[in-house]
Amino acid sequence: MTLRDTLEPFFNKLPAVASPEKHVHFKDKLWWTLGVLMLYFALANVPLFGMSQDSVDLFESYRAFFAGASGSLILLGIGPIVTASIVLQLLVGAEIIKLDLSDPRDQAFFQGAQKFLVFVMIVLEALPQLLGGYIQPDPGLASVLGVGLGVITFLLLVQIFIGGALILFMDEVVSKWGIGSGVGLFIVAGISQQIVTGILNWQPDETGLPIGLIPKWVYIAQNVGADYLFSGEGVMFMLIRGGILALLSTVAIFLLVVYVESTRIEIPLAHSAVRGARGRFPVKLIYSSVLPMILVRALQANIQMVGIILSSRGINFLGEFSGSTPLNGIMYYLAPINSPYDWIPSLVRESFASYGVAAPATWQIALHVFIDALFLIGGGIVFALFWIETTGMGAKPTAQKIFNSGMQIPGFRRNIGSIEKVMQRYIPKVTVIGGAFIGILTLVASLLGTIGGAGGTGLLLTVSIVYRLYEDIASEQMMEMHPMIRSFFGEQ
Repeated sequence: MTLRDTLEPFFNKLPAVASPEKHVHFKDKLWWTLGVLMLYFALANVPLFGMSQDSVDLFESYRAFFAGASGSLILLGIGPIVTASIVLQLLVGAEIIKLDLSDPRDQAFFQGAQKFLVFVMIVLEALPQLLGGYIQPDPGLASVLGVGLGVITFLLLVQIFIGGALILFMDEVVSKWGIGSGVGLFIVAGISQQIVTGILNWQPDETGLPIGLIPKWVYIAQNVGADYLFSGEGVMFMLIRGGILALLSTVAIFLLVVYVESTRIEIPLAHSAVRGARGRFPVKLIYSSVLPMILVRALQANIQMVGIILSSRGINFLGEFSGSTPLNGIMYYLAPINSPYDWIPSLVRESFASYGVAAPATWQIALHVFIDALFLIGGGIVFALFWIETTGMGAKPTAQKIFNSGMQIPGFRRNIGSIEKVMQRYIPKVTVIGGAFIGILTLVASLLGTIGGAGGTGLLLTVSIVYRLYEDIASEQMMEMHPMIRSFFGEQ
């Protein structure tokens, strides 16, 4: 008996959300999606019982696209799901685990293995934070309850595990009963909240300026002279601290992503049995979607977590940290760029002065930017290729779907091999180009900054996910009006 034969029955017994037995009506899907979204916001406001206020958020700079809420039941957000996906995709891609993802049995095994890995990753991401002293138990509560700090720490682990499991099952509910994916929905919810806060928040930051864009401009208009604002230093002040650059970057990325999402190659199709019935199969420039960017940033986040934990133990050969910010060593170069404060030399020196350490040299800053660009562009290509293979979007599974729908490509024989050859001409090339392009867009947005500190990756994900959600809603409405269209999408 192989290891797979041993694990398969175990994976099949893992708790799962039941799939609908028949077509779920559009209105019901909408209600399921809205219900899960409301539950997500509710869980984000449930604090961890027994957590001390002295705790440190290890993933603060990644919080936006991990869709978690600091100090809440969903502290880890989608982190375990994304990390499990990275590990499994790398294992399958390197053929350490040999699976044919066009085979339904292999697909089921892959999904079972991924779910099991998610549970493992919840523990592996929570334990280092608990044992490393980042998530600290409340000594006052331990004293009141008459128990040791170890008991409170265990209670925190149980709560984090429950929150992580709830996020996993909520994602399943949306995928099976709702519209789009739960992971995408949670990212949009978290980033949108940050953007709204970044526009309207009147609370002051460490420099005394309001955090929100509109209150900030009102404050500047009332307290800063026009002579200064129209000077060279004043223009730079308004661009960086005034948030104008972040606003322009946010608007530009929004428009670019919408434009790129609508850029596609359309392969003509004709029905083999119904004369005159024609259609088109669109291969979008961002064919793999922007979700592989989460995998890239999650990989960086996990690398940084290793550095932070080692640094907290006095092992600094990878670099020293101030909170979750790397100050030197290899971890400085592997950290993501989030704003102009990470690459404009004068602003970098200002940031490092607040940490009380020497700022990196200009060549070190340039190397930091280059490595982040390599991560985003190279990682975007690699994970985009993995993504289409593991989600059934590759040339072979797509050819199978087209063939099963009764469609064929005019001028070619009606068999899977002919359709696959045509798909092979376009899908891999477009996937590589799209992955690189999304990496470049993410880099530009990260360099310029965004409203609310959502980050280039977070903003890019949000715009693309919302656009695709709009397309999904339109598709659902069309299938509701024309039930025959469902057969093309494999629905009953």
